[in-house]
Amino acid sequence: MEKQFFAETASLSRFVLRRDRLRIPIWIFAFVAATLLIAVAFTDLYQNAQERQAIAETMKNPAMTAMVGPGYGLANYTAGAMMAHQMLLMTAVVVGLMNILLLTRHTRTDEEDGRIELVRSLPVGRLSNLVSALLVMVLVNVLLALITGTGLYALGIETMNLEGSLLYGAALGATGLIFAAITAVFVQLSQNARSAIGLSIGFLLLAYMVRAIGDVGDEAISWLSPLGWILKAEVYVNNYWWPVLLTVGVAALLAALALYLNSIRDLGAGFLPSRPGKMHASGFLASPIGLAIRLQRTGMLAWAAGLLLIGASYGSVLGDLESFFADVDIMQEMLVQTEGFSLTEQFIPMLMSVMAIIAAIPAIMAVLKLKGEEKNERVEHVLGRAVSRNRLLGSYVLLAFIVGFVMLSLAGLGLGLVGLSVMEEELALGMFYRAALAYLPAILAMISIAVLLIGWAPKLTGLIWLYLIFSFVVVYLGGLFQFPEWVVQLSPFGHVPRIPIEDMNYLKLLLLTGGAAILAALGFAGYNKRDIGR
Repeated sequence: MEKQFFAETASLSRFVLRRDRLRIPIWIFAFVAATLLIAVAFTDLYQNAQERQAIAETMKNPAMTAMVGPGYGLANYTAGAMMAHQMLLMTAVVVGLMNILLLTRHTRTDEEDGRIELVRSLPVGRLSNLVSALLVMVLVNVLLALITGTGLYALGIETMNLEGSLLYGAALGATGLIFAAITAVFVQLSQNARSAIGLSIGFLLLAYMVRAIGDVGDEAISWLSPLGWILKAEVYVNNYWWPVLLTVGVAALLAALALYLNSIRDLGAGFLPSRPGKMHASGFLASPIGLAIRLQRTGMLAWAAGLLLIGASYGSVLGDLESFFADVDIMQEMLVQTEGFSLTEQFIPMLMSVMAIIAAIPAIMAVLKLKGEEKNERVEHVLGRAVSRNRLLGSYVLLAFIVGFVMLSLAGLGLGLVGLSVMEEELALGMFYRAALAYLPAILAMISIAVLLIGWAPKLTGLIWLYLIFSFVVVYLGGLFQFPEWVVQLSPFGHVPRIPIEDMNYLKLLLLTGGAAILAALGFAGYNKRDIGR
């Protein structure tokens, strides 16, 4: 039985590691470097207990609880407690995303591209491919946990002891394992890699929102989210290990379920029923943009629902800000930087910047889908007909623009509609919508950079995600780390006016749009010149 199902698992695991010999080290290095740099930055910014307690008061509000989780150790806000409170959840979300992408790449994507069928023609076990991918994910997450934990302890920060540092790393590794296992299940349910990624990322967003709702309201609700479990480890405060063990245990059960489903599933099939195709294709499918929309509609719908829910979840906490901080002088001193604006109005730009960066993800994915189609040798079939390269690339760029516009609109409306329903002060819904759409030129700039890479360096398109992460760090954490203004403006999101506390700067947004147009034009020029498939 073992030979039948698990033959050559070790060989396939080595093959997976060989294929990702650059991708995996880059992921791990990025996580560890960012974690260590942030830990050092916290100690440099808040050098005594008084300063740390001041920032602790600002972290007690519902908006911050929804974003980063409940604060443990706020009464004695040490450097370790601050690090775990403000960074553990955000880092865990990205670790979950890494595992989703890597696991899908070596399972459903390979199956969809026909590589699993080729592998199975050899003396390889039926479950060997999935087991090998899961084993590699275990190795990756264990390495991430150990390197992160030992790295934090090696910094020599007083309140970051060995146990807490190892628990911090273990929490990240456990999060990666459970989302790898969840993705393995969705891989069995889905018909293709696109749907598997969409369902997995949708679950990740749902887990974040459920945790946010539970942390702000009923704590019992947060137990429905694996992201809520790891926060209960209370890293650097009480250092509970049982939430990590719980997460790993559930991950093991989900992995066993995925293996069972894989053993009874036909190759290339999925358990979720697919609708039978129409007898005749619609006229919309005869155009490149129609085909692009059809290929990505499931993922776009999932992202649209996710952005609307994220906006609504953030909006639900806006009504509590004024009353909570009415008597907190330190909050008034730290947040009120512009006279004449309430605390709520000053939180809106921060929330919108986060949602805008999230909204950029599906827009970038929409245009990068063309690169995936090219890699799978399907672009030649389209270009072999009466379709020019400009029309093909333009269709994906137009779709990306539409996606960016829709995602920003849903995020802004979700924030505004729910926020206005719980707020006492009178704010216009149009203000929320303008604050959202102000970020559209920044998303266009990110799309244009992706187009530039597709046109001239298609093998380097992954760099756009590193740039997006950089944008998140400098825009969202720029004030915390006191980055110089020129560093923040290295990101297109750093040029967007912070509505409503700043006026709409149409000239700046026009220049940003013009720069995006120039980059896109250069990308089109490169795409017309280079060989397809190279």
